[in-house]
Amino acid sequence: MRIGLFATCLGDTLFPEAVKSTAVLLARLGHEVVFPPEQTCCGQMHVNTGYQREPVPLVRNFAEQFGDASIDAVVMPSGSCAGSVRHQHEVVAERYGDAALRAGVATVKSKTYELSEFLVDVLGVTGVGAYFPHRVTYHPTCHSLRMLRVGEKPLKLLRAVDSIDLVELPEADSCCGFGGTFALKNAETSTAMLQDKMRNITTTGAAVCTAGDSSCLMHIGGGLSRIKSGTRTLHLAQILSSTRTSPYVLTEAVR
Repeated sequence: MRIGLFATCLGDTLFPEAVKSTAVLLARLGHEVVFPPEQTCCGQMHVNTGYQREPVPLVRNFAEQFGDASIDAVVMPSGSCAGSVRHQHEVVAERYGDAALRAGVATVKSKTYELSEFLVDVLGVTGVGAYFPHRVTYHPTCHSLRMLRVGEKPLKLLRAVDSIDLVELPEADSCCGFGGTFALKNAETSTAMLQDKMRNITTTGAAVCTAGDSSCLMHIGGGLSRIKSGTRTLHLAQILSSTRTSPYVLTEAVR
């Protein structure tokens, strides 16, 4: 397949290794990965904050960059951005767009996937040849869990990783408290939610907490480093791209 890779804002600016790992993994599985160079933000943060007219140019650009018929699928290492493309873009196009935008959004929406659902549902694989000999716990992010409903797909992929010690996260489906601008507008509530999440993570004794969204990992990772928990965060794509011949070198977290 010819796969269009969407980096996301956080991936482009703060977590490029998650994006690179996604490309490496998909290429290793035998697919052509292309990166439309004019891609920009998907507009999620605008819509989430109540500004639905403002992201029209961003939604239009996304549809133009990834609507090429030669691109069989659009894949991104982010449940929240995939959720935005699949749900919010249609709302924006219907309310403030024209017929061309609505058609473009419908075309791209039908072939857009978060990484784990693309691997399991489209490619039909769970074992991707990954090797990661560390104790890991998995946090299901809110958009992937509730909007995309990826369910067990990330866990199926993790269970198939060679030498991994995968441990269940207590109260896994509880929000970490990030929620984009929610963490700024409701800082005290966000912090309390984060404390609950960190407490549950530390009880697992995991060296790594993984998830499918860099935004949640940024929030959780910041908290874990401040309390010197000894647990670090790592995107799911980075675990899945690690192999015996090219393993991910896990640095020790701050204690």
